[in-house]
Amino acid sequence: MARIAFIGLGHMGGGMAPNLAKAGHDVSAFDLSEEALSRAVERGCAKAGSAAEACKDAEAVVTMLPAGKHVTEVYRSAVFGSAPASAILIDCSTIDIGSARTIEEEAAAKGYAMVDAPVSGGIAAAEGGTLTFMVGGSPQAFERARPILEQMGKAVIHAGGPGAGQAAKICNNMLLGATMAATCETFVLAQKLGLDPQTFFDISSKASGQSWSMTSYCPVPDVGPETPADRDYEGGFAAALMLKDLKLAMEAAQQTGAYTPMGGEAEELYQRFVDRGGGSRDFSALIKMIDDSWKVSE
Repeated sequence: MARIAFIGLGHMGGGMAPNLAKAGHDVSAFDLSEEALSRAVERGCAKAGSAAEACKDAEAVVTMLPAGKHVTEVYRSAVFGSAPASAILIDCSTIDIGSARTIEEEAAAKGYAMVDAPVSGGIAAAEGGTLTFMVGGSPQAFERARPILEQMGKAVIHAGGPGAGQAAKICNNMLLGATMAATCETFVLAQKLGLDPQTFFDISSKASGQSWSMTSYCPVPDVGPETPADRDYEGGFAAALMLKDLKLAMEAAQQTGAYTPMGGEAEELYQRFVDRGGGSRDFSALIKMIDDSWKVSE
Protein backbone atom coordinates (compact mmCIF):
# COMPACT_ATOMS: atom_id res chain seq x y z
CA MET A 1 0.00 0.00 0.00
CA ALA A 2 1.10 3.57 -0.63
CA ARG A 3 1.83 6.61 1.53
CA ILE A 4 -0.62 9.23 0.25
CA ALA A 5 -0.94 12.91 1.09
CA PHE A 6 -4.50 14.20 0.70
CA ILE A 7 -5.02 17.98 0.75
CA GLY A 8 -8.56 19.39 0.73
CA LEU A 9 -11.26 17.64 2.78
CA GLY A 10 -14.44 19.48 1.78
CA HIS A 11 -17.66 17.88 0.54
CA MET A 12 -15.82 15.79 -2.05
CA GLY A 13 -12.37 15.29 -0.55
CA GLY A 14 -13.94 14.45 2.79
CA GLY A 15 -15.40 11.30 1.23
CA MET A 16 -12.52 10.47 -1.08
CA ALA A 17 -9.66 10.46 1.45
CA PRO A 18 -11.30 7.93 3.82
CA ASN A 19 -11.87 5.58 0.88
CA LEU A 20 -8.12 5.52 0.30
CA ALA A 21 -7.57 4.78 3.99
CA LYS A 22 -10.23 2.08 3.85
CA ALA A 23 -8.34 0.49 0.94
CA GLY A 24 -5.31 0.16 3.21
CA HIS A 25 -3.27 3.18 2.21
CA ASP A 26 -1.44 5.31 4.76
CA VAL A 27 -3.24 8.63 4.24
CA SER A 28 -1.79 11.83 5.71
CA ALA A 29 -4.57 14.41 5.43
CA PHE A 30 -4.71 18.19 5.73
CA ASP A 31 -7.38 20.87 5.50
CA LEU A 32 -7.62 24.41 6.83
CA SER A 33 -10.88 23.39 8.53
CA GLU A 34 -10.22 21.61 11.81
CA GLU A 35 -13.71 20.16 11.69
CA ALA A 36 -13.15 18.61 8.26
CA LEU A 37 -9.76 17.32 9.34
CA SER A 38 -11.22 15.75 12.49
CA ARG A 39 -13.86 13.91 10.43
CA ALA A 40 -11.16 12.50 8.17
CA VAL A 41 -9.13 11.33 11.17
CA GLU A 42 -12.22 9.63 12.62
CA ARG A 43 -12.53 7.74 9.35
CA GLY A 44 -8.99 6.38 9.23
CA CYS A 45 -6.73 9.19 7.99
CA ALA A 46 -3.73 10.57 9.88
CA LYS A 47 -3.68 14.27 10.77
CA ALA A 48 -0.98 16.45 9.23
CA GLY A 49 -0.13 19.84 10.68
CA SER A 50 0.24 21.47 7.26
CA ALA A 51 0.04 20.67 3.57
CA ALA A 52 3.82 20.52 3.38
CA GLU A 53 3.96 18.12 6.33
CA ALA A 54 1.38 15.86 4.66
CA CYS A 55 3.57 15.67 1.53
CA LYS A 56 6.72 14.59 3.35
CA ASP A 57 7.76 11.08 2.23
CA ALA A 58 4.52 10.73 0.20
CA GLU A 59 4.43 8.36 -2.75
CA ALA A 60 1.37 10.17 -4.09
CA VAL A 61 -0.20 13.57 -3.45
CA VAL A 62 -3.93 14.07 -4.07
CA THR A 63 -5.49 17.53 -3.97
CA MET A 64 -9.18 18.52 -4.03
CA LEU A 65 -9.36 22.31 -3.83
CA PRO A 66 -11.92 25.02 -4.72
CA ALA A 67 -10.33 26.89 -7.63
CA GLY A 68 -7.25 27.39 -9.78
CA LYS A 69 -5.73 30.01 -7.49
CA HIS A 70 -5.85 27.57 -4.57
CA VAL A 71 -4.30 24.77 -6.61
CA THR A 72 -1.40 26.89 -7.86
CA GLU A 73 -0.78 28.30 -4.37
CA VAL A 74 -0.76 24.90 -2.66
CA TYR A 75 1.51 23.25 -5.22
CA ARG A 76 3.96 26.14 -5.36
CA SER A 77 4.13 26.74 -1.61
CA ALA A 78 3.62 23.29 -0.11
CA VAL A 79 3.87 20.41 -2.58
CA PHE A 80 6.86 21.26 -4.78
CA GLY A 81 9.97 20.65 -2.73
CA SER A 82 8.12 18.94 0.13
CA ALA A 83 6.96 15.84 -1.73
CA PRO A 84 9.72 13.56 -3.05
CA ALA A 85 10.36 13.98 -6.78
CA SER A 86 9.33 10.34 -7.16
CA ALA A 87 5.76 11.08 -5.99
CA ILE A 88 2.87 11.10 -8.47
CA LEU A 89 0.85 14.32 -8.17
CA ILE A 90 -2.91 14.07 -8.72
CA ASP A 91 -5.11 17.16 -8.74
CA CYS A 92 -8.80 16.24 -8.57
CA SER A 93 -10.04 19.84 -8.34
CA THR A 94 -12.20 21.34 -11.07
CA ILE A 95 -10.29 24.40 -12.29
CA ASP A 96 -9.64 26.37 -15.46
CA ILE A 97 -7.65 24.60 -18.15
CA GLY A 98 -4.94 27.27 -18.21
CA SER A 99 -4.12 26.87 -14.53
CA ALA A 100 -4.09 23.08 -14.87
CA ARG A 101 -1.63 23.19 -17.76
CA THR A 102 0.56 25.78 -16.06
CA ILE A 103 0.93 23.84 -12.82
CA GLU A 104 1.55 20.58 -14.69
CA GLU A 105 4.29 22.27 -16.71
CA GLU A 106 5.86 23.57 -13.50
CA ALA A 107 5.65 20.09 -11.97
CA ALA A 108 7.39 18.57 -14.98
CA ALA A 109 10.13 21.19 -14.82
CA LYS A 110 10.77 20.16 -11.21
CA GLY A 111 10.91 16.47 -12.09
CA TYR A 112 7.40 15.45 -10.98
CA ALA A 113 4.85 13.39 -12.88
CA MET A 114 1.41 14.98 -12.56
CA VAL A 115 -2.17 14.55 -13.82
CA ASP A 116 -5.33 16.62 -13.65
CA ALA A 117 -8.17 14.29 -12.67
CA PRO A 118 -11.46 16.12 -12.02
CA VAL A 119 -14.43 14.02 -10.99
CA SER A 120 -18.07 13.45 -11.82
CA GLY A 121 -20.64 11.90 -9.52
CA GLY A 122 -21.24 14.26 -6.61
CA ILE A 123 -21.05 13.81 -2.86
CA ALA A 124 -22.77 10.42 -2.77
CA ALA A 125 -20.32 8.98 -5.30
CA ALA A 126 -17.37 10.47 -3.39
CA GLU A 127 -18.59 8.75 -0.23
CA GLY A 128 -19.36 5.49 -2.01
CA GLY A 129 -16.16 5.33 -4.05
CA THR A 130 -18.06 5.38 -7.34
CA LEU A 131 -16.75 8.57 -8.93
CA THR A 132 -15.80 8.92 -12.58
CA PHE A 133 -12.34 10.42 -13.13
CA MET A 134 -11.46 12.30 -16.32
CA VAL A 135 -7.67 12.34 -16.44
CA GLY A 136 -5.28 14.61 -18.33
CA GLY A 137 -1.54 13.97 -18.49
CA SER A 138 1.04 11.79 -20.16
CA PRO A 139 0.25 8.08 -20.63
CA GLN A 140 3.00 7.24 -18.14
CA ALA A 141 1.63 9.60 -15.47
CA PHE A 142 -1.88 8.26 -16.08
CA GLU A 143 -0.76 4.67 -15.50
CA ARG A 144 0.87 5.68 -12.22
CA ALA A 145 -2.20 7.57 -11.04
CA ARG A 146 -4.78 5.01 -12.14
CA PRO A 147 -4.40 2.46 -9.29
CA ILE A 148 -4.95 5.22 -6.72
CA LEU A 149 -7.92 6.72 -8.55
CA GLU A 150 -9.50 3.30 -8.94
CA GLN A 151 -9.71 3.09 -5.14
CA MET A 152 -12.06 6.11 -5.24
CA GLY A 153 -14.05 5.57 -8.43
CA LYS A 154 -15.86 3.22 -10.76
CA ALA A 155 -14.37 4.64 -13.96
CA VAL A 156 -10.93 6.16 -14.64
CA ILE A 157 -10.61 7.45 -18.20
CA HIS A 158 -7.56 8.99 -19.87
CA ALA A 159 -8.83 12.07 -21.72
CA GLY A 160 -5.52 13.17 -23.24
CA GLY A 161 -2.56 15.38 -22.39
CA PRO A 162 -2.22 17.97 -19.60
CA GLY A 163 -5.47 19.88 -19.08
CA ALA A 164 -7.57 17.36 -21.02
CA GLY A 165 -9.26 16.13 -17.85
CA GLN A 166 -10.42 19.66 -17.08
CA ALA A 167 -11.59 20.13 -20.68
CA ALA A 168 -13.67 16.94 -20.48
CA LYS A 169 -15.13 17.95 -17.12
CA ILE A 170 -16.31 21.41 -18.14
CA CYS A 171 -17.76 20.12 -21.42
CA ASN A 172 -19.58 17.33 -19.59
CA ASN A 173 -21.00 19.70 -16.99
CA MET A 174 -22.03 22.31 -19.55
CA LEU A 175 -24.08 19.56 -21.20
CA LEU A 176 -25.45 18.47 -17.82
CA GLY A 177 -26.38 22.01 -16.77
CA ALA A 178 -28.16 22.71 -20.05
CA THR A 179 -30.05 19.39 -20.12
CA MET A 180 -31.13 19.76 -16.49
CA ALA A 181 -32.46 23.26 -17.21
CA ALA A 182 -34.41 21.91 -20.20
CA THR A 183 -35.69 18.98 -18.12
CA CYS A 184 -36.93 21.35 -15.40
CA GLU A 185 -38.66 23.56 -17.96
CA THR A 186 -40.28 20.54 -19.58
CA PHE A 187 -41.73 19.15 -16.35
CA VAL A 188 -43.18 22.56 -15.47
CA LEU A 189 -44.76 22.89 -18.91
CA ALA A 190 -46.11 19.33 -18.78
CA GLN A 191 -47.76 20.00 -15.43
CA LYS A 192 -49.30 23.26 -16.67
CA LEU A 193 -50.68 21.32 -19.63
CA GLY A 194 -52.39 18.96 -17.21
CA LEU A 195 -50.05 15.99 -17.50
CA ASP A 196 -49.34 13.89 -14.41
CA PRO A 197 -45.56 14.09 -13.67
CA GLN A 198 -45.18 10.33 -13.23
CA THR A 199 -47.08 9.63 -16.44
CA PHE A 200 -44.97 12.12 -18.35
CA PHE A 201 -41.82 10.56 -16.89
CA ASP A 202 -42.98 7.08 -17.94
CA ILE A 203 -43.46 8.35 -21.48
CA SER A 204 -40.46 10.65 -21.93
CA SER A 205 -37.96 8.35 -20.21
CA LYS A 206 -38.72 5.77 -22.91
CA ALA A 207 -38.99 8.20 -25.81
CA SER A 208 -36.59 10.38 -27.79
CA GLY A 209 -36.57 13.12 -25.13
CA GLN A 210 -34.95 10.95 -22.47
CA SER A 211 -31.64 12.01 -20.88
CA TRP A 212 -29.65 11.30 -17.72
CA SER A 213 -31.25 14.38 -16.12
CA MET A 214 -34.64 12.78 -16.78
CA THR A 215 -34.09 9.09 -16.09
CA SER A 216 -31.44 9.10 -13.36
CA TYR A 217 -31.73 12.50 -11.68
CA CYS A 218 -35.33 13.58 -12.11
CA PRO A 219 -35.91 17.07 -10.61
CA VAL A 220 -39.47 16.21 -9.51
CA PRO A 221 -40.07 14.56 -6.10
CA ASP A 222 -41.51 11.03 -6.02
CA VAL A 223 -40.88 10.49 -9.73
CA GLY A 224 -38.32 7.98 -11.01
CA PRO A 225 -35.33 6.77 -8.93
CA GLU A 226 -34.59 8.50 -5.62
CA THR A 227 -32.80 11.81 -6.17
CA PRO A 228 -32.10 14.97 -4.13
CA ALA A 229 -35.57 16.17 -5.20
CA ASP A 230 -36.94 13.56 -2.76
CA ARG A 231 -34.89 15.15 0.05
CA ASP A 232 -36.02 18.74 -0.54
CA TYR A 233 -33.02 19.18 -2.86
CA GLU A 234 -30.46 18.69 -0.07
CA GLY A 235 -27.17 16.94 -0.84
CA GLY A 236 -26.15 16.04 -4.35
CA PHE A 237 -24.36 18.61 -6.50
CA ALA A 238 -24.73 22.18 -5.25
CA ALA A 239 -26.09 24.76 -7.69
CA ALA A 240 -23.17 27.05 -6.82
CA LEU A 241 -20.75 24.37 -8.05
CA MET A 242 -22.71 23.90 -11.25
CA LEU A 243 -22.53 27.66 -11.78
CA LYS A 244 -18.76 27.54 -11.21
CA ASP A 245 -18.38 24.84 -13.87
CA LEU A 246 -20.59 26.69 -16.33
CA LYS A 247 -18.51 29.82 -15.87
CA LEU A 248 -15.36 27.79 -16.59
CA ALA A 249 -17.01 26.43 -19.74
CA MET A 250 -18.03 29.91 -20.90
CA GLU A 251 -14.51 31.19 -20.24
CA ALA A 252 -13.09 28.36 -22.34
CA ALA A 253 -15.66 29.03 -25.09
CA GLN A 254 -14.67 32.67 -25.21
CA GLN A 255 -10.98 31.82 -25.37
CA THR A 256 -11.46 29.33 -28.20
CA GLY A 257 -14.14 31.19 -30.12
CA ALA A 258 -16.70 28.40 -29.66
CA TYR A 259 -20.38 29.36 -30.04
CA THR A 260 -22.22 27.96 -27.00
CA PRO A 261 -25.63 29.71 -26.72
CA MET A 262 -27.27 26.93 -24.69
CA GLY A 263 -24.36 26.88 -22.26
CA GLY A 264 -24.64 30.65 -21.93
CA GLU A 265 -28.36 30.44 -21.20
CA ALA A 266 -27.73 27.74 -18.59
CA GLU A 267 -25.11 29.92 -16.91
CA GLU A 268 -27.55 32.85 -16.79
CA LEU A 269 -30.29 30.69 -15.24
CA TYR A 270 -28.02 29.24 -12.57
CA GLN A 271 -26.59 32.67 -11.80
CA ARG A 272 -30.12 33.96 -11.21
CA PHE A 273 -30.94 30.94 -9.04
CA VAL A 274 -27.78 31.33 -6.92
CA ASP A 275 -28.41 35.07 -6.58
CA ARG A 276 -31.87 34.25 -5.21
CA GLY A 277 -30.40 32.06 -2.46
CA GLY A 278 -30.27 28.63 -4.10
CA GLY A 279 -26.52 28.11 -4.16
CA SER A 280 -26.40 25.42 -1.47
CA ARG A 281 -29.31 23.41 -2.89
CA ASP A 282 -28.88 20.64 -5.41
CA PHE A 283 -28.65 21.97 -8.96
CA SER A 284 -31.92 20.24 -9.91
CA ALA A 285 -33.70 22.64 -7.51
CA LEU A 286 -33.58 25.05 -10.44
CA ILE A 287 -37.09 23.75 -11.14
CA LYS A 288 -38.30 25.66 -8.08
CA MET A 289 -37.31 28.95 -9.71
CA ILE A 290 -38.64 27.97 -13.11
CA ASP A 291 -42.11 27.23 -11.71
CA ASP A 292 -41.79 30.40 -9.58
CA SER A 293 -42.17 28.59 -6.26
CA TRP A 294 -38.67 29.33 -4.98
CA LYS A 295 -38.60 31.78 -2.08
CA VAL A 296 -35.72 34.20 -1.79
CA SER A 297 -33.53 33.44 1.24
CA GLU A 298 -33.52 35.90 4.10
